[in-house]
Amino acid sequence: MSHQASPLAGVEVYIFDVFGTVVDWYGNITKALAAAAPEGINEDWHTFTTEWRTGYFKHARRIAAGGEGTTNMDKAHRQILDTMLESPRWSKLGSAWDSDHREALVKAWHKANGWPDSSKGIYGLKKKAIVAALSNGNIRFLVDLAKHSDLPFDVIFSVDFFGTCKPNEKVYQGALHHLDIAPEKCAMVACHLWDLRAAAQQGMKTVYVPRDTDDEEDRDNVKSKAEGGEVDVVVSSLEELAEIA
Repeated sequence: MSHQASPLAGVEVYIFDVFGTVVDWYGNITKALAAAAPEGINEDWHTFTTEWRTGYFKHARRIAAGGEGTTNMDKAHRQILDTMLESPRWSKLGSAWDSDHREALVKAWHKANGWPDSSKGIYGLKKKAIVAALSNGNIRFLVDLAKHSDLPFDVIFSVDFFGTCKPNEKVYQGALHHLDIAPEKCAMVACHLWDLRAAAQQGMKTVYVPRDTDDEEDRDNVKSKAEGGEVDVVVSSLEELAEIA
């Protein structure tokens, strides 16, 4: 009786998206904002956090499409935050938060906690393959996250190295080039279908892990599409991925 080969057979490198996939940026930032709230001001931190993140997504997509702007996530986060605080919706906060307060909030992104399965899952995979981060974050940002949440990546790739942002093809091609690996021997791990689709276009295998994050599509719909064949493998956690790799 013949046995069907695993979709991950031959994979030597697992490349991870970071924000949302490996770390819970949302929980971290809503708490940081609430802690920094000026006395007597009670805002909707969910809305603020979502607007800040959406602003970054728009920025990154513009860069990926060839537009002007910084690839440094810290600088982009500060620019977006300043713009938000100039708006009528957030004017009370804009008056209360000076430059030092704003910079502290930008740096708060560096302290996002990993999901409960992230560290153990990556350690497990590290025993079997190369584990790498490929993120729109700048390098200091990503190093801080890795140290804070004990994420044992063998290598960290920032889009600052490639002069553009995901999902531009140059980012994925750049990682493959520096790892000296054929795309079919590499798997992209992400909770975002747009990221996995871009990796698949370069010939990489794809692993989807569902997270409570900022997918542009309805999360249940995304999971349904992933399980319906849009990706090579769907796992419930990074620990599960380490077991089946």
